[in-house]
Amino acid sequence: MKDYIERRAMEIAEYIISTESTVRQTAKKFGVSKSTVHKDVTERLPKLNPPAASEVKKVLLKNKSERHIRGGKATRLKYKEAHEHDKVSNM
Repeated sequence: MKDYIERRAMEIAEYIISTESTVRQTAKKFGVSKSTVHKDVTERLPKLNPPAASEVKKVLLKNKSERHIRGGKATRLKYKEAHEHDKVSNM
């Protein structure tokens, strides 16, 4: 594995552990795809640093279990903003 890939995998792991961010948030922060983040933490990281891989896995499982809540909040906000826009337009 190339050095820069190993470094990126470790940096991504540290970021996810310290911020409890999602794969999507992490991908945006590092300027890579969600697939790259996922591959780094599920395939590469366990070979580089098994304890860190375990910690990342815990965070990602927590995020996965909470995603329906984040989705509900996003939908509620979307429709709230649309409703407020309609109120203003009708005045």
